[in-house]
Amino acid sequence: MNRPLPALSLALAATVFAAGAVRAQAERSCAPRETVVERLSQIYGESRRAFGLSSDNRVMELFASDSTGSWTLIVTLPDGLACLVSAGEAFEEAGKPAAPAGEGA
Repeated sequence: MNRPLPALSLALAATVFAAGAVRAQAERSCAPRETVVERLSQIYGESRRAFGLSSDNRVMELFASDSTGSWTLIVTLPDGLACLVSAGEAFEEAGKPAAPAGEGA
């Protein structure tokens, strides 16, 4: 019966450590939007392909490169700080969706 307290303490410490690591990683993955966009262009040859606005006024942007297939998804906060959400390779544009049946092209 005395074991749950140390185990709980260890679990709590691990959670706090993990939360700190995530916060530190997020801080390294964010920069002013202008800086992020410039680096995506210069280093990866990526340009903006799509964007959208969330209900909390954050802007989601997808950048990609036709020549390398690399892609990056960022979110820009209202204060202008842009954060990396995800990145990958093998980007392909899906093209425009077909018009629903009965509608003109």
